[in-house]
Amino acid sequence: MTAIWWLRRDLRLADNLTLARALENGLVLPVFILDPLLLSGTPSRRQDFLWTNLEKLDQDLRQLGSYLVVRKGKPVEVLTDLLEETGADRIYAEEDFTPYDRLRSVLVGGCLPLKLVQGQLGVHPLAAMKSNGEPYTVYTPFKRNWLAVKPELPGIPEPDEIPTIPDIPTEQIPSGRIESLFPPGEKAAQDRLEDFLANGIGQYHETRDRMDLDGTSRLSPYLHFGVLGLRTALRRAGEQLASLNDTRGAEVWLSELIWREFYIHILYHFPHVRTQNFRPQYDQLPWRNNEEEFDAWKEGRTGYPIVDAAMRQLKSTGWMHNRARMITASFLVKDLLIDWRWGESWFMENLLDADLAANNGGWQWVAGTGTDAAPYFRIFNPILQSKKYDPKGDYIRRWVPELSGLDERSIHAPWEKGVQAAGYPDPIVDHKQARERTLLAYQSTREQ
Repeated sequence: MTAIWWLRRDLRLADNLTLARALENGLVLPVFILDPLLLSGTPSRRQDFLWTNLEKLDQDLRQLGSYLVVRKGKPVEVLTDLLEETGADRIYAEEDFTPYDRLRSVLVGGCLPLKLVQGQLGVHPLAAMKSNGEPYTVYTPFKRNWLAVKPELPGIPEPDEIPTIPDIPTEQIPSGRIESLFPPGEKAAQDRLEDFLANGIGQYHETRDRMDLDGTSRLSPYLHFGVLGLRTALRRAGEQLASLNDTRGAEVWLSELIWREFYIHILYHFPHVRTQNFRPQYDQLPWRNNEEEFDAWKEGRTGYPIVDAAMRQLKSTGWMHNRARMITASFLVKDLLIDWRWGESWFMENLLDADLAANNGGWQWVAGTGTDAAPYFRIFNPILQSKKYDPKGDYIRRWVPELSGLDERSIHAPWEKGVQAAGYPDPIVDHKQARERTLLAYQSTREQ
């Protein structure tokens, strides 16, 4: 018996339920499809991260007597050809929950022997529902239900070998640039997880919002591509809760992981949020959508040091601290009155971990248009946020070198101290005035 293991966003060998199910058939052929429709919307930097992780996975597979077959084309056509070439009688794939992945699963499963395995989430979206059969749209009751219905998530060790069919033609994996902040491969992801659990999780509740500290796990790109399984992270968080004397850090980290899953469930049940407000009462918001201000935001030259530091970090590294994501998103939406979809699209274009569900959920939360949204009147003050989460200005100095010579009293808002640094712009907007403008816009829309 032969099975095709169709890899999508589960680029790992350990803790892979789909691979384990495929191995029950006997011979397994690992296959990754270069889907033109999917890749056309994937920015080059994220493609580079994908290519380098596929290369590492192929190396790991060869250590187990297997190899990765790479083919380019429409999934139905590629898999049809491979079934004929190999004589395989089943295709195994990890179930994915984005609109496009659900669509291509339907297209493939409609004419080919596809078996989907739920190995991505702790709880399937259809298994975490209210008693009336409706999905949860508020995080706290969702979390309570999720904790109540979550099954055990036993770890699955990496197989000792993967018996396969030799000499199946494969295309070359495209070459990609390695990201220094996120080295590719399953071992790198596992090492980072273990380092975080050993050295970071105990203080996570205190350090995760500090942009000047290395207080987060920095696992999100690996989780997005399944180089590290979300179920692995959930299980390890549970182990920490059971073993640590002080569980505050582990509790907060587990909550963050559940937030990630919450947004996946929301996208599954309400796919329209991909392009529309979850709360339609905000559909008529009078966005200003000033393109010059949008460009200044993208390029990190708004004149607000914490905003500019974060946007430059994003452009340089393909990653941004979560607190920085909230600050920059709030500035775009609430200070500049620019449609959240503009910012969401820019993040999708530049983030290595750009996950459709989490990115959309985060932006709609900030904009006040989403499910578990921040109130419309919650508008981050970028200066106060800067002083609180980068108190000495170290984060700003790293990413905005024009301000590196300023002391901690003036670096957060140089103009307030009468300081003007060479090459650094004046603020493009007055926060107090912008706040009043935004409150009026939201209030008038709600009244209509």
